[in-house]
Amino acid sequence: MKIVGRQKEINLLQGLLEQDEASFVAVYGRRRVGKTYLVRQVYKKQMVFDCSGILRGNMEQQLENFWRTLGDKYPKKASNTPPKTWIEAFFQLRAVLNTLKSDAPKVVFLDEIAWFETPASGFLSALDGFWNQYCTKRSDIILVICGSAASWIIEKVINDRGGLHNRLTNRILLKPFTLGETKAFLESKKVKLTLKEIAQIYMSVGGIPFYLKDIKAGYSVPQILDQLFFEEQALLKDEFQNLYAALFKNNTFHETIVAALASKNKGLTRNEIIQASGMKSGGGLSRVLEELVQCGFIKQIFPITKSKEDSLYRLIDEFSLFYYKFLAQGQEHNSWALITQKQSFKIWSGYAFENLCFKHISQIKQALSIGGVITNEYAYTFKGNADTPGIQIDMMIERADNCMNLLEVKFHDKEFVVSKNYEQELREKVAIFREQTRTRKSIFVTMLSAFGVKKNEHYLSVVTNQLLIDDLFS
Repeated sequence: MKIVGRQKEINLLQGLLEQDEASFVAVYGRRRVGKTYLVRQVYKKQMVFDCSGILRGNMEQQLENFWRTLGDKYPKKASNTPPKTWIEAFFQLRAVLNTLKSDAPKVVFLDEIAWFETPASGFLSALDGFWNQYCTKRSDIILVICGSAASWIIEKVINDRGGLHNRLTNRILLKPFTLGETKAFLESKKVKLTLKEIAQIYMSVGGIPFYLKDIKAGYSVPQILDQLFFEEQALLKDEFQNLYAALFKNNTFHETIVAALASKNKGLTRNEIIQASGMKSGGGLSRVLEELVQCGFIKQIFPITKSKEDSLYRLIDEFSLFYYKFLAQGQEHNSWALITQKQSFKIWSGYAFENLCFKHISQIKQALSIGGVITNEYAYTFKGNADTPGIQIDMMIERADNCMNLLEVKFHDKEFVVSKNYEQELREKVAIFREQTRTRKSIFVTMLSAFGVKKNEHYLSVVTNQLLIDDLFS
């Protein structure tokens, strides 16, 4: 099956084939995002060794798996003696590679790399020796490590201060599909849905290829989501229990923070997370937050006027948000059709659509013709006081060209109409925002909606421009 999207990552990996030096690449990201598939498809012709670690295997089992994989690939060249140490295992691999006389690029792929490392195994130091003492002396080796245990790769390789420090030549954080890539993926499976229907599915599962791959042509959105979540053999019924455990060591802390963030749509400050989760402040909390940000589960949104300590952490992972809103209680929901009749659905859909916009800020900037302008994006809330009412702004785009876009995000089933009261509300928002932030920048009110906004007199008097859901698919 042809790879859909991922053009930037494909170009990077293919570019390494043209280099006249060894490369050491780490590919990491959340579970089910398609890391292994990408590497194997791009390097299908250059792969000389492909081995995956064994989940919860001990050192002896990992070494045997490595040795047998090498023997299966090269039955006449590999050693007949199982290695007793990782140093010996990598020397056996070196001996086989030395027999491959072609000058063509040779890819060594170690998948689920975190599982290779067991207590006191010496795997990391042996891997460092293999790269530093052998691969770097050749111009034809591309060493690729990959794994869903993103926290392990971040800690042990990317941020390592020991043997692997600065060893990587390239790293790829593989993110979920964008809306445009999701559309292309579904079209490759002959699934034809409207843009709003694709957005609804995306708001539920995100752009995770594994979650999308079993969607079949000819089904409605309610049928698709029932098949994914609510039927007896639903594909994703037990996914949440495995998701964080596969990604993070001590994943209980990560799940605790995500659960706290799921309860507050607009996000929580660090101090509010501590209060809501019961976790202690310190390096441990910082590490967990950083890992969740790195893997795309949460987004740190920096405020316009306050200190860094007042930045908000917002849950933006669609699947996690959907789980806590509709699945965590289990027995309460058993079909998508019933869920859509509840007020909780309307609240969720508005917030999920906001998240979708935050994730597609580059597409929004392109649609606004400010793709090359440096920007900062955030939601804004003023709680109000005795003299001034509170306001809430879905999204602000602060621009380096002395302008700001105030975005009103509407996920409606039909064309949105700006009423006289809503016009006045927008005027008040702009005035209060100016007063509270003391900004002198030009403020443009921008509407972003699924089916557009009617250009009546109230729209024309206060709204600068509008974007459609189509713009998020560009």
